Amino acid sequence: MSVTLLYVEDDREIGSAVSADLREREYAVRWLESGEGAVEAAAGCQLAILDVMLPGLDGFTVGQRLKRAFPELPVLMLTARASIDDKLQGLDFADDYVTKPFHPDELAARIEVLLRRSGASAAAQLQLKHLLVSDGGQQITGAGGREIVLTGKQFQIFSYLLRHLGQILTKEQIYEAVWGEPYLEGDKTLMVHIRYLREKLELDPAAPEIIETVRGIGYRVRA
Repeated sequence: MSVTLLYVEDDREIGSAVSADLREREYAVRWLESGEGAVEAAAGCQLAILDVMLPGLDGFTVGQRLKRAFPELPVLMLTARASIDDKLQGLDFADDYVTKPFHPDELAARIEVLLRRSGASAAAQLQLKHLLVSDGGQQITGAGGREIVLTGKQFQIFSYLLRHLGQILTKEQIYEAVWGEPYLEGDKTLMVHIRYLREKLELDPAAPEIIETVRGIGYRVRA
């Protein structure tokens, strides 16, 4: 399975050149020209590369949102902002900070270091009943070898449950980790997403074996 990189860069000349170079190195690249939709696009990615000066949301804000949604996703800032204050602000949440101009070989080397450190270079597999799960939920194979594709929010919920395998998680914990805002009692949003997630993952959604409901508390995925 190829490694997928999220790349956010509004300069089309730079974005095109960097994307082409990374694809030649056999990475799959999701290139966005603004930070809008970056969290959704990051589902299934193994690393994010962000410019700082973007239209709308700046790269620092995008990076912080990505880290809240995917705490284990390595984030590399790639920007012309070279002041020490900018670097310190970026490294407060990012895993590396590379300034423009840069050599493509240096960028590739930095990416590989972060991937090795995060373990994304080697695909760890987990068997859950009838499911074979790779890379923390980024690739899921169901009964009969069919591939299961999750939406952004479904992936975030499932990967959060997998990171706490066997642990009972409250609705509040899951909601706040995925949506990044306080849970309001009575909100049905998480319950609806869990229902749709079960329709994709479970052999019988009415009798779930993967995502277990712990009555009055929340949910868990059993090892």
